[in-house]
Amino acid sequence: MTPPVGPILFQIGPIGVHWYGVLIVTGIILGANVAAYLAKRADQDPEIIWDMLVIVVLLAIIGARVYHVFSQPSDGLLGWNYYKEHPLEALYIWNGGLGIYGAVIGGALGVILFCLKRGLRPLEWLDFAAPGAAIGQSIGRWGNFVNIELYGPPTTLPWGLRVPASQRIPPYTNLIQYPETTLFHPTFLYESLAALALCLLLMWIATRFRTRLLEGDLLIAYLMGYAVIRFFTEMLRPDAWMIGNIATAQLIAIIFFIAGAAFLLVRHLWLPRKTA
Repeated sequence: MTPPVGPILFQIGPIGVHWYGVLIVTGIILGANVAAYLAKRADQDPEIIWDMLVIVVLLAIIGARVYHVFSQPSDGLLGWNYYKEHPLEALYIWNGGLGIYGAVIGGALGVILFCLKRGLRPLEWLDFAAPGAAIGQSIGRWGNFVNIELYGPPTTLPWGLRVPASQRIPPYTNLIQYPETTLFHPTFLYESLAALALCLLLMWIATRFRTRLLEGDLLIAYLMGYAVIRFFTEMLRPDAWMIGNIATAQLIAIIFFIAGAAFLLVRHLWLPRKTA
């Protein structure tokens, strides 16, 4: 796999349209359509999804960027140590750097605030949004391909990513050990495909088990599913933000999965037996 040359898709006079921005917008539109579809199937007004989209996307982007800016990646890559010296660059989202966990928290906050203002049930609409978030992540991850980031160790697999020597991160900058022809695991691709599969699984669950689901179940299933995806893809990232000997994203994934599993077990097994 060879990334496109440069982050600009096309130029209109002095204005450059970035691949990253186009991919993010595409992911947002697809995600909103998925959420609107599920809302309609549940006999709710799908237009509400489009009404809440601005605040949800705005807070998701803010949350994603804040997570990235305050992160502490290994090997001196872009994170808080860099942005505290270059504060204006914290606004340059077209250069990459959006943390998914921050996006999830910010987007969820946007849904909750909108629902509270409109007198809607937040968990119901968070359930509609969950599969949409997964497809949005699937599309958005291709921004990492364009920016030549989020790749793993060397590989001989035919779908390996070709990374120019000038854009490699430690420990892959040694051209003697890793010559120009070296291919690297496209970690972004693995996460993109897994997020797409998660979206399809959540939509199947939403339609197949609609009468058995409680509000919030689909949201929890999304958090648990993405936790599994992130835990394993993080193993291939040499630039992970570490806490001790474990990647921060893996630690969050473990917390999300355990908390989600406990929540579902309690509400579907323990509470029904207790009230029977």
